[in-house]
Amino acid sequence: MPQPPDALDAVAVRTWCSLALDALGRERAAIDAINVYPVADGDTGTNLYLTVESAAAAVEAVFAAHETGSTAPARADAVRAMAHGALIGARGNSGTILAELLRGMAAVLAEAGDAEHLRAALTRAAAAARLAVAHPVEGTVLTVASAAAEAASADGGSDSLKDVLDAAYQGARTALAATPGQLAALGRAGVVDAGGQGLVTVLGALLEAVGGRATRRPVGPAPEDPHLTGDCAEAGPDDGPAFEVIYLLEASDDAVARLRSRLDTLGDSLVVVGGDGLWNVHVHVDDAGAAVEAGVEAGRPYRIRITHFAADRGAAHGDPVQRAVVAVVPGDGLSGLCAEAGATTVLARPGEPPASGELVDAIRRANAREVVLLPNDAQLRHTAAAAAEQARTEGIRVALVPTRAAVQGIAALAVHEPGRSFDEDVVAMTSAAGATRYAELAVAERQSWTMAGICQAGDVLGLIDGDVAVIGEDYSGTARTVLDRMLSAGGELVTLVLGEDVPDALADELGAYVREAYLAVDTVVYRGGHQAAPLLIGVE
Repeated sequence: MPQPPDALDAVAVRTWCSLALDALGRERAAIDAINVYPVADGDTGTNLYLTVESAAAAVEAVFAAHETGSTAPARADAVRAMAHGALIGARGNSGTILAELLRGMAAVLAEAGDAEHLRAALTRAAAAARLAVAHPVEGTVLTVASAAAEAASADGGSDSLKDVLDAAYQGARTALAATPGQLAALGRAGVVDAGGQGLVTVLGALLEAVGGRATRRPVGPAPEDPHLTGDCAEAGPDDGPAFEVIYLLEASDDAVARLRSRLDTLGDSLVVVGGDGLWNVHVHVDDAGAAVEAGVEAGRPYRIRITHFAADRGAAHGDPVQRAVVAVVPGDGLSGLCAEAGATTVLARPGEPPASGELVDAIRRANAREVVLLPNDAQLRHTAAAAAEQARTEGIRVALVPTRAAVQGIAALAVHEPGRSFDEDVVAMTSAAGATRYAELAVAERQSWTMAGICQAGDVLGLIDGDVAVIGEDYSGTARTVLDRMLSAGGELVTLVLGEDVPDALADELGAYVREAYLAVDTVVYRGGHQAAPLLIGVE
């Protein structure tokens, strides 16, 4: 039987991630059930699980790269991979904070993995997490992390990893039990903090990885009749911000400092974690578009996730909302637009279409009995169908509206009415999407044959319903020709979605052209942000 390590090495880090993932997999439903703060959206356990899953996958990738060698990866490589994986995969408020805790620990454990460095790692992690949260509140995972660090530092100076972690784990458990007396929302619900419970589970896995034994007990309610201290106690009101916005951001430290200030004025539950040019941003806001735009001003946001809380608040009382819409969008600007229309969005990054698992996750996040899925891309037909089928096995009624472009999805959302029957709503949305022809502009990368003739590298291509129909020299002329061909068959409304590098002047020019040439046709313009196509066109 292998002996427990005297110092944390790469194998122990790998074991920790594996044990933590297994433990959160067993407990995530129970942790979801006690999630009442800051928003009672019933997803803390799931978010923590997905965050650790990303961390564990990153560590496994490091080990896979060393398969041909005779030695295990270096500890520094393993802990840095763990932290990076958690950062890029962090979900929700709790997952984002856990990512910063792991990042704080990794910064110290990369130097050495002995007991002294472990104490310092826990202390640094707790401090880093508090700095990442705009308005720290006691009675949360932050309190539990601080208690773990303090208990580890007060363990008597033992050189044993097991002793240090046992002290940290017991300190965390004690602090967790006290959370209902510190936070009014927990006290009223009679539960401990869900994020704190998740951290206790992660620390228990680390203790087990170094040869200790974590005391396991079912996740359950808090002790009855907690005595509220009133210190820093805040309740998460049901009428709080409407959206949760999360994205990864490539930006400088100075730009992120300005971003924090901007987002703090837009909403609450602000957590910004990361460093070295890569950040994970989490905030609850009423204006999802403004939160994304603030990220665009700061740097390059991607993997944007916007969740509407209306469904989640219903689920907090064990009662999911009746219906929701999940839409795949090609740019961050449309993420905000569709979210404000009530949709849960999945961002399709240029060259990186979402996998079926991402769509299933979005369907689950929608927290509804009935979901309309808008793939908004002809290439996602099979992926979306697989996601819908998986969700149906979980008891969710899913209707796949075969939208082939984002402008068709916009048309479908425009007629969406949750108040009518599901079947009637799906028929109306499908009809609106089907009545919308779509086009886009693209720039040819090389000489090639197309249905419109031979194009040269740098030519502007106009694609109508997925096929190259126009070859032009610039955006303006090509777009006008595309509009003429589409409107020759009739139309009442033209929708233009501009990419981030396309000037507003092009929209103004095309709008004026439509008004002059087609008197009965209206034009609406949206900013798509960072999207693959410089211009999307829809004609209804």
